[in-house]
Amino acid sequence: MAGATYDDRDGWIWMDGEWTAWRDAKVHVLTHALHYASSVFEGERAYDGEIFESRAHSDRLAASAKALDFELPIDSAQLDAVKAEAVRRNGLNDAYVRAIAWRGSEMMGVSAQHNTIHVGVAAWSWGAYYGDAREKGARLDLAKWRRPSPETIPCHAKAAGLYMICTLSKHEAERKGYSDALMLDYRGYVAEATGANVFFAKDGVVHTPTPDCFLDGITRRAVIGLLQARGVEVVERHIEIEELEGFEQCFLTGTAAEVTPVAEIGPYSFEVGALAKEAMTAYDSLVRRKVAA
Repeated sequence: MAGATYDDRDGWIWMDGEWTAWRDAKVHVLTHALHYASSVFEGERAYDGEIFESRAHSDRLAASAKALDFELPIDSAQLDAVKAEAVRRNGLNDAYVRAIAWRGSEMMGVSAQHNTIHVGVAAWSWGAYYGDAREKGARLDLAKWRRPSPETIPCHAKAAGLYMICTLSKHEAERKGYSDALMLDYRGYVAEATGANVFFAKDGVVHTPTPDCFLDGITRRAVIGLLQARGVEVVERHIEIEELEGFEQCFLTGTAAEVTPVAEIGPYSFEVGALAKEAMTAYDSLVRRKVAA
């Protein structure tokens, strides 16, 4: 494992209203969230010292908490300020920001009606999520795990528990030499990668799955807006896996992934073409405030 582990770094993490030395930011082993996944989080990026769509992320954290039946002890404006200070206090310019909220350790068992709700914010340097894939295109496996039905989970919450099958899928893909995996939904339609939304292009038209059982990403919405502003037709619909044979280009979007072209998904190949590159360039300009949204 190269580099510093995430529990052994210099810097500061905000926890429950206090700035704590990075190595001292700890929770008890009997914390409810550790046992029952009662936590929600946000991944955000700062560019040139400013967090992209900070308020949208803060609002989504609050909405995710409500979906898991708890409320944050901090409002979005206060959280925005804490996140900005985390970037500044850790001496960062371009940074990844992680805000997280979780149930504490007062009660152990499925029920946790009276547990304290904790909030933490950390920020660190994090480069390209898929390495050199921005030039070559990422390679994805086809996951065996599927995104569950909305009747089984709060599918539009960014809840920690929902990422368990993502970790399993990404681990299996990496063991096969891929960098990620494409997941289908419970009906067999194309859904998303393990931590990013997916787009396809053919004949100048962009197609992307309808986010009716997975997260409608903030980066996803930003990229759709950028494409539409440039006159590109974007169609949100259910996509059959067999359709991948006919698509010319593919790219992923997400806070960590930003916009990353895809060269391969299982047996299907794609070119790192002009439309994917245009989306990547437009997003880079947007987050660095070179163009208007």
